Amino acid sequence: MTAAGHAEKLALLLVDDHELILLGIRQSLEREGTAGDLVAVRSAAEALQALRSRRFDLCVVDLELPDLPGFELIDAIRRQDPAARIVVNTMHNEIWTVNRLLQSGVQGVVMKDSDAGELARAVRAVAFGGRYFCPRFEQLRRRLLCGSGPDPLTRREQEVLERIAEGHSTAEIARRMSLSQNTVETYRKHLFAKLGARNSVDLTMRAVARGLIRADLSGREN
Repeated sequence: MTAAGHAEKLALLLVDDHELILLGIRQSLEREGTAGDLVAVRSAAEALQALRSRRFDLCVVDLELPDLPGFELIDAIRRQDPAARIVVNTMHNEIWTVNRLLQSGVQGVVMKDSDAGELARAVRAVAFGGRYFCPRFEQLRRRLLCGSGPDPLTRREQEVLERIAEGHSTAEIARRMSLSQNTVETYRKHLFAKLGARNSVDLTMRAVARGLIRADLSGREN
């Protein structure tokens, strides 16, 4: 990351596939005096190319991109720059999304229906070493962490759950995730216990019902 002396000098990378949203974000940040050097791109490939060519104080990332899921882009950014500071700007408030965002380690989350100044506040906080969750996301986070539902899943448990829902066997999951089959079975047992499931089908149905995975994930091969 660059050494930013004050907010006007921040170098920001915006990633969103909607031109109007990018324009709105740019105008909002410029109006708030938050961005001095702003690069806007519309795909994950463009984002990674920009990151290879220079360094940014902060990346603002959407989760819905045409060429790569947002969570995979976050992982790719972290591989390229482990110190990257990331704010996610999203319209998704499903439990599985909230859980994945918490697992991803991003420093900020702003819902797209937040007021215009919310993203600027997140950018300022995160760029200078802090964290920022908008009030709506903070409410969702507290509900997930403190609610009466099942214990929050770890990142690995979430990944195994998604693979199970896609119909993969223990051996396939182990190969895809570079884990031993015994480790996968341990994660599977944890998932069954946390969701009170009897078998893989029951586990998937309970996960969908509780919003831990997308309904269209069930039975999908990838």
